[in-house]
Amino acid sequence: MNFIISNIKWIMLGSGIITCSMILPALHPTLGLTLTFGDTLNGDLANIIVRNWGVLITITGGMLVYGAYNEPNRNLILVVSSISKSTFVLLNLIYGQSYFAKSGIALVFDSVLVIIFVAYLLVQSSKK
Repeated sequence: MNFIISNIKWIMLGSGIITCSMILPALHPTLGLTLTFGDTLNGDLANIIVRNWGVLITITGGMLVYGAYNEPNRNLILVVSSISKSTFVLLNLIYGQSYFAKSGIALVFDSVLVIIFVAYLLVQSSKK
């Protein structure tokens, strides 16, 4: 637990940079979906939803980078990021089993981050 507390800045920075890589679906929805899920959607509605999804994930990554250096906002950013990443994991577990071959790495990555972030938040709240 001490490792997480003493390295949360670097954990947030690294995970934020990796999360920001989801700018790809915002820039190129078909490629982003193919690399993430091995499948794609077509049409104008797909472009709106996928591009928006990519931007929102990228914003979450940017918030993690910001929170790494801005301690007063860190807890809120970790809560928002944990909710976002948990939602992605849960939706994939419920609806996306056929995509696990491609999305599995992202699911494991996000699951580990949620565990780390929640552990940090619990330790921080017990200190108050």
